[in-house]
Amino acid sequence: MIRRHTTGPGEQPAAVTLVEGHTLRCLGAWTMSDVASVERVLTGMDWPAGGSLRFEGSGIHAFDTGGAVVLSRAVMEARRHGCSVTVEGLRSEYAQLMSLVSSNWSAMVTPVAPRPNGRARLHSAIRHVIARVMRGLGFIGESSIALLRLIASPARMRWRSCLHSLRLDGVNALPITGLLTFLIGVVIAYQGAEQLRKFGTNIFIVDLVGISLLREIAPLIAAILIAGRSGSAYAAQIGTMKVTEELDALQTFGLSPIELLVLPRVLALVVALPLLTVYADVLGVFGGMLIASNQLNVSFTAFLSRFEEAVALRHFLIGIGKAPFFAVIIALVGCYQGFQIRGGVDDVGRHTTVSVVQSIFLVIIFDAMCSILLNWWNL
Repeated sequence: MIRRHTTGPGEQPAAVTLVEGHTLRCLGAWTMSDVASVERVLTGMDWPAGGSLRFEGSGIHAFDTGGAVVLSRAVMEARRHGCSVTVEGLRSEYAQLMSLVSSNWSAMVTPVAPRPNGRARLHSAIRHVIARVMRGLGFIGESSIALLRLIASPARMRWRSCLHSLRLDGVNALPITGLLTFLIGVVIAYQGAEQLRKFGTNIFIVDLVGISLLREIAPLIAAILIAGRSGSAYAAQIGTMKVTEELDALQTFGLSPIELLVLPRVLALVVALPLLTVYADVLGVFGGMLIASNQLNVSFTAFLSRFEEAVALRHFLIGIGKAPFFAVIIALVGCYQGFQIRGGVDDVGRHTTVSVVQSIFLVIIFDAMCSILLNWWNL
């Protein structure tokens, strides 16, 4: 008898004994915690080539999945060497467990895939990014085709949905947009006043506030606010409709989700964001005027006079010209992330967050590219 494991008082340890050259008598507790020694013995056993071999299991008084796996592996290894193997003496419940393990052996012993190396992970990440880019381009293509069909047949446009989105994303965004850009104008003027006062160039506060707000800050701040406010709402609304299978119902009725849900939001935001940018320009400059009057003794009249001279019309037009592109980016990203939702409410929250992050990232990237190009063109 071979024993390699210590058990509790009064318990017989797991063991296996070779009797008369063709019988293996199994004894003790063949459980996950006690079967290690028997597994080592059976793994190193020199199986006879051919002949019959009998496993006698009447001496097993405890049996679980670990013991069934060890015994099944020994039986299969003996059969692989050409032996005719039988298992006898097991209790009925132990025999049923053996049968269950044997029938599901391939699933139980499936090897764990090795962890990919750095190159494989890099290739997988690149393929994942390329697949996401291709899906995004496909969504843009579908939206463009739907827009062309809409231009060819304007009666297909959901004008009520468009006006509803215009109210939600434009009119309702006026308070927060106005307050934030007013405070931004105040901060820019206040910080600039500290430096301009040192050199006696108080009047140049107009150039600082006017050009920075009209050309860059007001359009960008308005776009970031809309991305967090409306872009996230688009993703959440469309995602919820997909989770509740409302999108499937629309397609069943022959309605295009893109024409019904995407294009009205895109068109509404293309109209709303430039108007919000003009509104932000006015309030931001007004905040700068207040600080210039209070900190630098630049009156409103002097401020407006200098503003007309120093701030060229092109700065205003550049800021307004970027706003529609910001709107398209925000609306398409929000709607696209809504259509990508597959799971439940957790997936809705995750894609809503992703839509905000991607919208802001792409807006800033587009703004940076515009700044570089306009600098090359001396604008």
